[in-house]
Amino acid sequence: MKTLYIIRHAKSDWSNPLLSDFDRPLNKRGEKSAPFMGNVLAKAHIHPDLILSSPAVRAQMTAIEIAIKVGYDSDSIVYNERLYAADCTAIERVLQSISSNHKTVFLIGHNPGLTEFAQYISGHSIENIPTCGIVCMTLKEDDWNSIGKNSTQFISFDYPKKHKEY
Repeated sequence: MKTLYIIRHAKSDWSNPLLSDFDRPLNKRGEKSAPFMGNVLAKAHIHPDLILSSPAVRAQMTAIEIAIKVGYDSDSIVYNERLYAADCTAIERVLQSISSNHKTVFLIGHNPGLTEFAQYISGHSIENIPTCGIVCMTLKEDDWNSIGKNSTQFISFDYPKKHKEY
């Protein structure tokens, strides 16, 4: 069975107007929520075979923090330029190209594309994936190439503010 975790990057810092959208880092809340959600995943014994991320700074920082917490080598994170500001079609194509050897994949990127994609592949109504939100789904067929409309089973939706200890 293939399992996909769709993860929106943690909260970004807008304080420097000279930085491009791509170069914005995490703000203090983002620096707290990324490792927090990484710990949530680790405590649930969730360990990816592959972490795919947008190369935008805030997504990279989120991916690294989560990777550290779940015991994934952060040097093995795959940064894919097609995931920066990606729409459903771009995300779908990236996932369809994943090797069948990978069973559990973390995909870290941006809204609105991630929320739209999560709804598209699951048929589950998700109004918005908040920053550092995580949607978990399993594929109905055991092949990443099968990703498409209603191709997954919705499992869970988690985000930092759901936790009392956050």
